[in-house]
Amino acid sequence: MEPDEIAVPVPPAPAPSAGSSEATASPAAEPGEESPEALRETLAAKTREVERLQERVLRLQAEFENSKKRMAREKAEFLKFAHEGLILEFLPILDNLERAIASARREVGSTPLLEGVEMTARLFRSVLEKAGVKPMEVLGRPFDPDYHQAVAQVDSPHGEANLVVEEIQKGYLLEGRVLRPAMVKVSRAASANPGDDAGGEGDQA
Repeated sequence: MEPDEIAVPVPPAPAPSAGSSEATASPAAEPGEESPEALRETLAAKTREVERLQERVLRLQAEFENSKKRMAREKAEFLKFAHEGLILEFLPILDNLERAIASARREVGSTPLLEGVEMTARLFRSVLEKAGVKPMEVLGRPFDPDYHQAVAQVDSPHGEANLVVEEIQKGYLLEGRVLRPAMVKVSRAASANPGDDAGGEGDQA
C-alpha cells in the first residue's frame, strides 16, 4: 500500500432476514387447508354426485308419472265395467220383452198394450246404450267364436260355409268388449251326395 492511499473500511453485508426468504419462496398451504388441486378434484367429485342424484330424481319422477297414469287408466277401466254384472242380470228381461213383442205382432197385430210394451223395450235399450251397451250385428257375417256361440249348423243353399244365418239370442258389447256372445246358427256347405243329408238342417254344432 502506498503511503498516500487511505484505506476505506467496507461495511459488512446485511444478513438476510427470515421474512425475505419467505417472500421469495412459493406460498405454502397453511396447516389444515387443502391444496388447489385437491379442491378441484373434490369439486369434480361433488359435481358428478349431483349429476347422478339429478338423474335419479328424473327417473323417479318419470316412474311416478307413469304410475299415476296407470292408476288412472285402471280406475277408469274399473268404473267402465263395474256395472257389468248388473247389466247381465237385466238382459234376460229385455230378451223376454222382445220375444213378447214379436209373438204379439204375429198373433194380434198392433194394439195399445203392444205399443206400451214396445215403448218400454225402447226405453230399456236407451238406458243400456247410455251405459255403453250395444247389440251385435251378426246376420250374414263370418262366424267368430270370440263373438258368437254356435248352437246349430244348417246347409247353405248357396254353398257358403261358416256364415251366421240365424240369430237365436242377441249378443251385446259393453264399451266394445263382449258382454254376452250371440247365440247363432251357422251355415255349412251343402253336401254333393244326397245320402249325406242324414244330418239334415239344424244339426247341433
